[in-house]
Formats: sequence, C-alpha cells, structure tokens
Amino acid sequence: MFMTKYKESIMKAVFFTAACISILAVALICLFLFINGVPAIAKIGIFDFVLGTTWKPANTPPSFGIMPMIVGSICVTAGAALFGIPTGVLTAVFMAAYSPKRIYRILKPAVNLLAGIPSIVYGFFGLVVIVPFVRETFGGTGSSMLAASILLGIMILPTIIGVSESAIRAVPQSYYEGALALGASHERSIFFVMLPAAKSGIMAAVVLGIGRAIGETMAVIMVAGNQARMPAGFLKGVRTLTANIIIEMGYAAELHREALIGTGVVLLVFILVINLLLSVFKRRTG
Repeated sequence: MFMTKYKESIMKAVFFTAACISILAVALICLFLFINGVPAIAKIGIFDFVLGTTWKPANTPPSFGIMPMIVGSICVTAGAALFGIPTGVLTAVFMAAYSPKRIYRILKPAVNLLAGIPSIVYGFFGLVVIVPFVRETFGGTGSSMLAASILLGIMILPTIIGVSESAIRAVPQSYYEGALALGASHERSIFFVMLPAAKSGIMAAVVLGIGRAIGETMAVIMVAGNQARMPAGFLKGVRTLTANIIIEMGYAAELHREALIGTGVVLLVFILVINLLLSVFKRRTG
C-alpha cells in the first residue's frame, strides 16, 4: 500500500513537471517574440506596420507594411478551410459510421501516412502536380493563391479526419440507438444526432487544421508565387506571413530583422484571435 502511494506521488510529480515545462516553453516563445518584435513595431509605427501596403525593406527610407501578407494569409487559410474542412469531416463520418472493415483497414493507415509526410514533399507534389493543373485549367502561371489553398487543404486533412473521427466514435452508442428507436434513418441518426453530439471534438479539429494551415511555410513558398503585394485574385501570386519571415530572415539585419520578428508577433496574435473566435462560436452554439 505504501509503495503504491509512493509510485502515485512520483507519477503526479512527473506529470506536473511535464505540464510546467510545456507552459514554460510557450511562455518563453511568447516572451522572445514580444521582447524582440514589439520595439520594432513601435519604431515603425503600429498602423504603418500592420496597415501598410508596401513591403520594401531595401528602399531609402525602407517600408515595412505587412497588410499584403496578412490578407494573403487570410485568403490562403480560408481557401484551405473551404476545401479541407468539409472533405475532412465527411471522410471522418464515412470512416466512423459507413466504412466496411476491409476498406477501413486500408483507409486509416493511409490517413496516418498523410500526417507523416514532410512539408517539403507536399511542396514538391504541389509544384509538380497542382501548379501545372492550375496553369492548364485556369490560366496564369499556376503559382498562385489557388494552388496554395488546394495544397494546404490537402495538408490539413489528416488532422481534421483523425480528430473528428475520434470525436464521433466517442459519442455513446446509445445516442445512435435512441435515434433509430424514434424512427430516424441511419443518415439522420448520424447527421442530426451523432455529429451535433461530437461538435466539441470537431471544432477542436477545425482549430487544429486552421492552425496547421496558417502556420505552414515551406510548402506554401513552393507554390504561392511569393509576391509581396496585395492579393489581386486567386490566380495571382501571394505571400503569407510565414513565407515572408522565412524568405528574408537569412539576410535581414537590424530593423529589417526586428520587423520580421514583429511579423511573428502579428502571426501569434492572429492565431490567438482565431482560437478565441472559434471558442466564442462554440459556446454560443453549445
């Protein structure tokens, strides 16, 4: 009995330490960003920085307006969500409620494999397949907001499918059986009983998927065109916040480097706002 309590105390301490380390890591990242980025934003001017439409750090005087990258990130993320969220949730419904076992045994490992593919491989796929498809089908150069949205929509599928399927399977079977007992069909039981009951988990999947889309860098750089200007259409090139940082950080110095870190601050705030809005939406519809 004494040894059992001793082991439980040790494990509690281990779990508590792991939780503290995780919180500390997040706090240190935020601290680094704000210490290095906020002074640059103040020096440039918050409105000139956030609302400025010209990014030309080599000019005299330099211009550090990141509004084109903010709009580009929003558009690319929205396009990815438009493609990835319905496809991912419906795939999760199929896997949880419709898929025969022999198909599920193939489909589940395939989804897991998608989650493990490196971003650079997705980027090569987008460069070789998606960009030529967009160019030949819709015109333009192919390296565009549309290509980036399609590629990111594919990349967020494993996250949305995995979390949504787990949420649907976590709903008690009695919900489904009760709906059938009341005369509902299989489809109505799934879409009007099981899915609403799994809404919390599905919303978590949406948040994780959007976070993955807005934070992706390498794959977007390879297919988006990387033009630091206001987006002019889905068939035109675009640069996201993450792409802006990674493209220029290697040679940036002084205020230019600090402005890129400030871009990271804006990206962090952007992600926090998205999580907050989705949380508020979840509470109002709960």
